[in-house]
Amino acid sequence: MDYMTNAIKLVVALLALLVIVRLLGRKELAEMTPFDIVYLLLFGGIVEETLFDSSISVWNLLFTLAVWAILIYLIEKIAQRSDKGRVLLMGRPVYLIKDGKLDTEAFRKNALEMEQLRIMLRQSGIFSLREVKDLLIETNGSFSINTYARYKPATAGDLHLDVAEEDPSVLLIDRGTVKREMLRQIGKREEWLLDAMADLGFGGVQDILYCEWSAMDGFYVRTKDDTMRPGEIE
Repeated sequence: MDYMTNAIKLVVALLALLVIVRLLGRKELAEMTPFDIVYLLLFGGIVEETLFDSSISVWNLLFTLAVWAILIYLIEKIAQRSDKGRVLLMGRPVYLIKDGKLDTEAFRKNALEMEQLRIMLRQSGIFSLREVKDLLIETNGSFSINTYARYKPATAGDLHLDVAEEDPSVLLIDRGTVKREMLRQIGKREEWLLDAMADLGFGGVQDILYCEWSAMDGFYVRTKDDTMRPGEIE
C-alpha cells in the first residue's frame, strides 16, 4: 500500500469536503435536506473506493470530486433561482393539519403514524392535538406548528408591559469545576465567584453540580444533593 498516496488522497478529500460544506452553507444535521444527505453519502463512497483501490490515482480522485462538486453547485443554483426547480429537487412543505383538519392522505404519503405525530407534539411542549391549528412537515423532515390563539402564551407586548431586556445566563461552575473562560467573558474574577458562593452558604465549589449567573436574576445553584436518587421515580 502506498501510504503517501493515501495521505494525499485524504487531504484532497478533506479540502473538497470543506469546499462543498461552504457551498451548502452552515447547517445542522436536522436542517439538511435529503439531497444534502445524499451528497455526503456519495462523498463517503467516493473516498472509500479511492483509498482502497490503488489503481485510482490522486488525479482520478481530483477529477471525480470536481465533477461531484460542480453537480452539487449546479443543483443548488437551480434550487435557489427557480421555484419549479426547487420544488422538483427539494420538494415542498406539506400540510398535515390545516385549520384543525387532518390530511390523512398526507400522513400516508409521508409514512407517518398518529403516535409519531403525538411524540413530536409532546417534544414541542404540546400535549393535545386540539391546540394545533396548522402543522407542516418541511422539506428537511422537521415540523412547523401554528397553535390556536387561545393556546398561545401571552407576551409582554400583548399585556403592554415594559420589560427590561435580559442577557443570556452563563455557566460558571460545572460539576465542581470553575469555568474561568466564562468568568473572563463577564469581566469577573474567580475570587468574586468564591465570595458569592460563600455568601450563599456554600463552603466550596466541589459539591456544586451546576451554577449559572445572569445580571438580572443573579445566581442559580444546584448541588450534588439536589440530584435524584435511584428508585425515586418508579
